[in-house]
Amino acid sequence: MFKTLFSYFKPHKKIFMADMFCAFMVAAVDLAFPLVSRRAMYDLLPENKYRAFFAVMAIVAIAYLLRAFAQFIMTYWGHTFGVRVEADIRRDLFYHFQELDFEFYDKNRTGNLMNRLTGDLFEITELSHHGPEDVLISTLTIIGSLIFMFWMEWRLALVIAILLPIFILLVIKNRRSMSEASVNVKKRMADINSEIESRLSGVRTSKAFANEEVDRDHFDDSNELFKGAKKEYYRTMGRFMASQEFFMGIMPVAVIAFGGWLIMEGRMNYIDLITFTLFVSTFVTPIRKLSNFAEIFASGTAGLKRFIEIMAVKPVVIEKEGAKPLEVTKGEVKLENVSFSYNDVKEVLKGIDLDIRPGETVAIVGHSGGGKTTLCQLIPRFYDVTGGRITIDGTDIRDVTKSSIRQNVGIVQQDVFIFADTILENIRYGKPDATYEEVVRAAKRAEIYDDIMAMPDQFETYVGERGTKLSGGQKQRVSIARIFLKDPKILILDEATSALDTITEEHIQESFEELAKGRTTIVIAHRLSTVQDADRIVVVEDGLIVEEGTHEELLAKNGEYAKLYNA
Repeated sequence: MFKTLFSYFKPHKKIFMADMFCAFMVAAVDLAFPLVSRRAMYDLLPENKYRAFFAVMAIVAIAYLLRAFAQFIMTYWGHTFGVRVEADIRRDLFYHFQELDFEFYDKNRTGNLMNRLTGDLFEITELSHHGPEDVLISTLTIIGSLIFMFWMEWRLALVIAILLPIFILLVIKNRRSMSEASVNVKKRMADINSEIESRLSGVRTSKAFANEEVDRDHFDDSNELFKGAKKEYYRTMGRFMASQEFFMGIMPVAVIAFGGWLIMEGRMNYIDLITFTLFVSTFVTPIRKLSNFAEIFASGTAGLKRFIEIMAVKPVVIEKEGAKPLEVTKGEVKLENVSFSYNDVKEVLKGIDLDIRPGETVAIVGHSGGGKTTLCQLIPRFYDVTGGRITIDGTDIRDVTKSSIRQNVGIVQQDVFIFADTILENIRYGKPDATYEEVVRAAKRAEIYDDIMAMPDQFETYVGERGTKLSGGQKQRVSIARIFLKDPKILILDEATSALDTITEEHIQESFEELAKGRTTIVIAHRLSTVQDADRIVVVEDGLIVEEGTHEELLAKNGEYAKLYNA
């Protein structure tokens, strides 16, 4: 676990070393002060060397000024170091999320993943910054103090040495409990984030059904679970803090009590007792740091475990070693004895054979749940076939890079995702390096240019979260404009007009006809009126192709297609 964390320190090792050097300086000054004070009280004051005494005190003051500067460096650059580590971890985690398949997102809620990208990583930042710093200062100060105390009066030092292991055992025991409680808190926090994300995303539906009270109940249930988890964490922390305060208070008492007895016995003088008391004060600060570190360690390691856990998830759809980019010249798509099942549970597709010729428009129709969308999601390799193979221009798609397949396959879906950005950037998403003129041409071909020019800021109009300021038809045209920019060889239209009214659908259909020219096109549709002009219609039922032919041929057969059409 820590090997993973330390690997993120390497790119920022100069800042880290500066932070550690400053931590060393702080510990050195804290250790030096009791020794300098002892020497002054033994030699300078009894011999009336007042000038030397004040010179030494001035040097100590300068040392504390340097310590303050070191503390500034630790606070500013130390936190900067932590933030840089956090940013690097977040980058790797986000990139990892992008590599994971549809299957991963089918199982995980967005709010949960958001929590891993934000809350968990903040705790790791605190651990990476405060951890090494606090451990170094505490270790140097505690070991240094013990050495000097044993050197001055071993019997009195032994009292501290006996109390210290008891306190360390207490820290270790409580750290484990706090770590477990912290993991539980993070899980509950992720649940709350998921609940908030779900309820806020569906706020329009909630208002439409006047179900605000239902949403509040769902949220309150998650919030209560979070409160319970946090309560357990704070109970563990409370036990730890109470024990710590007892040990912090008992150490000076033990030193004064035993030291007083040694003075009474004539085995110690007041100067050494004062010096001992100063060392105990020096000693207490790093112990407090260690106890605070126990809390940071518990939260940080919980976040680190969750980070490593998610980074260990591997994509199911894996590229072959040395996979080459796919070069599509014709656009022929073949499915040869293709079978597919989700999680090896139920077979969705069973031995599908389909040859889609270059430039051909093939419509796939059938009842809901028959496997139409699944079939089309296998072509861009969002999922891998469990049997058979899919080829594009004769090349098995498992032999080429995933990105090159998806660059050559354009998809327009029923549920168009619009980013919270401008119209310009939403269209440009189809080709991120497109010029303004190219975006305008794509908008004209998608027949949305006039709508854009009528908007307040035209192409710079902000469309809101998920494109709330756009109509359904406008969203669909934006997605069509993206595909015009992308200019793929193969086009998949997945229920692309089913959410639109009839008049808007007719206009969009014209855009699709323009888009399909010169491309191999696969159309999934429930409205059979939109696919009558397809070169070929394929009827899929229960994962099997049951009929195939033109609109007229299938009607003449009076089979499944005719039943769908008449219905």
